[in-house]
Amino acid sequence: MPPIKDETVDALRDLVSKLESRVEQLEAKLQSAGGERSGRQPKAPTNSMRMILIGPPGAGKGTQAPRIKEKYSACHLATGDMLRSQVAKKTSLGREAKKIMDQGGLVSDEIMVDMIKNELDNNSECKYGFILDGFPRTVAQAERLDKMLQDKQQKLQHAVELQIDDGLLVSRITGRLIHPASGRSYHKIFNPPKESMKDDVTGEPLIQRSDDNAETLKKRLVTYHQQTTPVVNYYQKTGIWKPIDASQEPGQVWKSLLNVFQENKSSSTTATGSLLSKIGLRN
Repeated sequence: MPPIKDETVDALRDLVSKLESRVEQLEAKLQSAGGERSGRQPKAPTNSMRMILIGPPGAGKGTQAPRIKEKYSACHLATGDMLRSQVAKKTSLGREAKKIMDQGGLVSDEIMVDMIKNELDNNSECKYGFILDGFPRTVAQAERLDKMLQDKQQKLQHAVELQIDDGLLVSRITGRLIHPASGRSYHKIFNPPKESMKDDVTGEPLIQRSDDNAETLKKRLVTYHQQTTPVVNYYQKTGIWKPIDASQEPGQVWKSLLNVFQENKSSSTTATGSLLSKIGLRN
C-alpha cells in the first residue's frame, strides 16, 4: 500500500475535526431540548471555543478570526466594533461609554467587561463560544475578564499570539493600496495592480490610507508591545498561551491555529478517544 501523503492527512484531520465539532453542536442542542422539557438547566457544550487573539496591526487577526468563527460557530467580539455598536444602539452601557469618551476619557475596564458579558449573555452567536479581538490589553483587564468568566463557570481555553517582525509589518502596511469604492486591496510589492496605482477591475485610482505610513505604525507598535508583553506573560503563567508565526502565508497560519486547537482538544478527549485517534491520524 503506498504511503499516505501529508496533504491527504491534513485534509482528513480537517474533515474529522469539522465532524467532531458538528457532533458536539448536535449533542448540545439535544441536551438543551432535554433540559427545557425536564425543567433542568441545559448543559453548555464541552468543547466550545473560548479564546483571545493577540497580535499587532497587520498581523492577520482580521483574516483568521472569521475562519475561526465559521469553523467553531463562535462569535467574534472585536472590542472596538462592539463599543461603537453599543453607542449606536444607545444602550445603557453605550450611553455611559459615550459620556466618558465625549469628555476625552478612557472607557473603564468595568464597562468593557460588562459589554463582553452582555454579548455572551444575549448574542445567540456566542452560544458555542467567542473569539475576543483587542481585549484584554492590560493585566488588570485580563484579571477582570477571568473573574467574569469564573462567575459564569467558564474559563479561557486559548490565548493565541500572532507573532511577526515589526519590520515586516511596516512593509506590509506601508505598501497597502486601496480601491475606495469596492474595498479591494493591493500591495506595492506582494500584490501589485496590473497598472500602477489603478484598480484592476475598474481602472479607477487607488489610494493609500493616511494612517498606513511608517511613522504612525511604528508609534502604534511601540504602544502595542508596551501593553501586550505583560498580558502575554500573564497568559504564559496560566498555560493557555500559544505563539504562531504570522509571517507565513494565511493558509499556513490557519493550519497552525488548527494544530493549537486540536492539541487542546486532544488532551481533553484522551479518556474517551476521538475519531482522529480511532483512525490513527493523531500522534
